[in-house]
This record gives sequence, structure tokens and C-alpha cells, in this order.
Amino acid sequence: MLMAAPNELIQDGRSLYRSFGLQVVSCLVLGSLLPPLLLFGSRLAFFTSGPVQNSVIGTIIASIGGILFARRVNIYPGVKQFGSVIPTFVMTFGVVAMGILALRLTYSIPVFGMNFATSLSVYMIVMVLATRSDQNIFYTVPGGRIQRLANIGLQTRLMAEPMLPNHRGAILVADLHADHEDAWERLLANAALQGVPVFHFKQVYEAATGKIRIEHLSENSFGSLLPSMSFMRLKRVADIALALVLLPILILPLGIVALLIKFDSPGPVFFRQRRIGYRGDIFRVLKFRTMRPEIEAVDEETRRNKAMTGDGDARVTKFGRFLRQTRIDELPQMYNILLGQMSWIGPRPEALELSRWYQKEIPFYDYRHIVRPGITGWAQVNQGHVTNISDVDDKLQYDFYYIKNFSYWLDFVILARTVQVVFSGHGAK
Repeated sequence: MLMAAPNELIQDGRSLYRSFGLQVVSCLVLGSLLPPLLLFGSRLAFFTSGPVQNSVIGTIIASIGGILFARRVNIYPGVKQFGSVIPTFVMTFGVVAMGILALRLTYSIPVFGMNFATSLSVYMIVMVLATRSDQNIFYTVPGGRIQRLANIGLQTRLMAEPMLPNHRGAILVADLHADHEDAWERLLANAALQGVPVFHFKQVYEAATGKIRIEHLSENSFGSLLPSMSFMRLKRVADIALALVLLPILILPLGIVALLIKFDSPGPVFFRQRRIGYRGDIFRVLKFRTMRPEIEAVDEETRRNKAMTGDGDARVTKFGRFLRQTRIDELPQMYNILLGQMSWIGPRPEALELSRWYQKEIPFYDYRHIVRPGITGWAQVNQGHVTNISDVDDKLQYDFYYIKNFSYWLDFVILARTVQVVFSGHGAK
């Protein structure tokens, strides 16, 4: 059967507005060329001057980069049009601006700023029009586990008879591991021959939800249980570099936070806790203390209960609640990053007592330790803080999705959404 990667799930039913060529031309003409022409059209000498030319060329490069990046990260579930476009354009325009400064080129701040605003606005308008014009409908073939696609936010229609849909945006979805009647098997084969996309239901489920159902260990796109080792090495270098850059900048603000913690409640500034990390190694995570100190319990069940933070937990201090909502309490983990115990992005490390409990109750739980744990992660930006078994099972599906799709594209999406989470306080306890 015709199979494809998740980013190819929706293509035939897309509108013309999703064409890369149309998006580039719209942004370049309306976003980068037209605004300077309208402002300086009567002064051609000024328009052809070095600063304006460099700014226009720079914004053209930044716009194309922003479109490419936005199209790539927009394949991930939960990434809304505005949520992905703004960070990508800010990043590409920022990189181009730094390049202009590094090369000591002359530039025009009004032109660069105006073209950034207009290019971003034009692309957003195009994406809104594209969303309204999409015609994708998922036609589900009865049988097997196809019912799992119900209530996951897709426009689905259960097929009553094995007839090929006469619809430009038709996509057929079936449980390809199920035993279908001959008529349905012929339909799926004929659909593939006619160029109608046919997908296994698990691909569609993963692409729509950002989760992987925990039935077996899921291989990545290379057919391996191991994530990309080359990216893991590159990610490690980036983790160290970012920590070393931020540490001198944040040292004073973090010192002020430490003083405020001392004034807010008695006890140490930092909180240390044993957690399970990369490849199952036990390490001590370092965080700002957000709770009132307690005597450590002797028995494991009591320690496990104390490791859980509930809604409105009375142990959380007033200032600690602010630190949790803004995730500032996590910043001392730069120390763990430099030691190689953690990454900026990855599955959150659980307390030792909780991890041992989850290992007994949830199949394949240990597989989440195949990558370094992170300060933020795919589960955190989608689900937030959880502790009970049913929610942890759901969280693990997000972790498996992250491991299977381990890439800098997904890390960028997580980073952009983490910024939104920090300002909204989503998932904090």
C-alpha cells in the first residue's frame, strides 16, 4: 500500500495558498519590494542606495528562510499557524540582521523593520486563506482498530461500501494489519494506483495527536530503536554552548532569585532530588526550592507520595508558585546540562521513587531514558505536570513521539511553545 511520512499526510486536498511558490512570491512582492517602493518610489536615487538595497536583499533572504522553516515545523501536531510563523520569522530575520552587522554592511532600520512586519503579515494572511480552503477528508475503512481515529480533531467519514470517493481531498485510512474482505483490499490497491493517498491508521493518529500508542517499541524512520546518534552529538554541543552563553547573562538574576527564596521562607535555596536520567543512570537534579522543607520519609511509598505535587499543594511557597509558573525554578539545571546529565529539551526526568513505580506499572517505560532528559519537552508543552498512572501513560505516548521524531525541527517547535507555556503558566503545579 502507498505509505508516507506524517508530513505528507495532507497534500492532495491542500489549496493553492499552500504552494511554496505562491507563498514566496506573495511575501517578496508584497512584503519586501512593495513597501520600499511606496515609500521611496519618487526618490529612486535613495531607493537604489546601499543601505536600502542591503536591507531589501536581507529581508528577501529572511522571508524565504522563514517560509521554509515555518512549512517544516508546521507538520507537528498542535502547531498552530500563528504559533509557528511568528517564532520562525523572528529567528530568520534576527539571523539575517546579525549577519548584516557581522559583515559591517550598511542598512536601513526603517526598511528592515517595515519589511519584517509586512512580510510576516502577508504570510499570516496566506496561511489563514490556506486553512479555510483546505479540502482534506479522511475516509476510514471499517475494520481493525480504525475506531481510534474518532474524536482526535480530524474530518473523518466511515465508508459504508468499497467505492473510491470522488473528492479531490480524499484520503483513505485503514488498519492495514487487519484482515479486510477482498472488496476492501481491492479498493485500497485501486486507490493507490489512482494516486489517492492511503495510510495506515497509526500514521494518521501519530500525526494528528503527537502521541504514539504504547503497544510495542516504535522504530524511527530509519527502522531503528536508537534515535539519530549524529543529531544527539550535535544536540550535546548545542546544549553546552547555550548554557555557557546564558550562564554569564543569568548569573545576576539567578542570584536575586536566590535571595528572594531566602526571604520568602526558611530553608536552603536549592532543592536536590534523585532522578533517573540518560540510559537509566541516577543523578541529582538541581532546582530552586519552591516548597517548604520537610523531613525525608523512610518508607518508599511515603517518599513516592511526597514526590507528587498536587493542585494547590500547601507545601508550595508564595514565591515558589511564581517560580513554578514561569519555570524559573528549572534554570539551575544548567549545572546538570554541563555535567552531561540533562539537555535543554527532552523527556522530563522523574523522581526515583516515581520512576520505579512507573516501571512496574507501564510497559516500555524505560525506553524514555534512551535520550537525555530535558528542562522542557514535548509532553510538557502538550500536557503539563502529571503524576497518576493514567496520565503518565498518556505522557509516555508524547515521550515516545519525541524519541521517534527526534530532530532539531521538533526541538525548535518545543522551544517556541515553551515560551508560550512560560507566559501562560500552562501545566504548572
